[in-house]
Amino acid sequence: MTAAARSGKEPAIGIAPEGRRFVLIPLGGAALVAFAAMSVGSRGLWAVAGLALAASAFCAFFFRDPRRIPPDDPSAIVAPADGRVMAVERRGDRWRISIFLSIFDVHVNRAPEAGSVARVAYRRGRFLAAFREEAATANERNHVLLDTPRGAVEVVQIAGLIARRIVCGVGPGDALARGQRFGLIRFGSCTELWLPSSVEPTVAVGDRVRGGETIVSRWPEAGV
Repeated sequence: MTAAARSGKEPAIGIAPEGRRFVLIPLGGAALVAFAAMSVGSRGLWAVAGLALAASAFCAFFFRDPRRIPPDDPSAIVAPADGRVMAVERRGDRWRISIFLSIFDVHVNRAPEAGSVARVAYRRGRFLAAFREEAATANERNHVLLDTPRGAVEVVQIAGLIARRIVCGVGPGDALARGQRFGLIRFGSCTELWLPSSVEPTVAVGDRVRGGETIVSRWPEAGV
């Protein structure tokens, strides 16, 4: 996290760059239709302008990008996304933490730990409802593997029934700070976090988490 963010110089909330056209296009349309409505005095055109303005407002809400300040705790691993925890389970030599994002959650994805991007792998797939268990392996998804000083950490961006566009702004060799923004999923989705079996999960199924801030796991003290 930058010093500017910690000092509060960055805006408390903004709009993710990937979503700005979704806000501006209907907003511009609303302005044009409103101008036409004033010219001809049409109630129907005023209704259309109102719908376009509502669409712009919803997109501004959906693509909001609030400032997040990660905890200073060096053992902390933070949530890669906002949402509700759907699964915390051990699979082989790794922990899987699954987070469901509704259309009302912030859809920005953030790095759970500081590290270097080792691999980014995109997989085509279906668009099942993100809360379904099979969506994790059947749906379109993007894997971001981070090399950290304490072990490999993987974030998986999973598209959902409505979310059909995964955005990832990093590639191999890029360095990420804990809590740093790296991507976004458009409209209702799921984000998974895969961690080494040595860590200690601190969340349970049903918990609400905030990307970049909520501690979802900790590295063992022996690894410090």
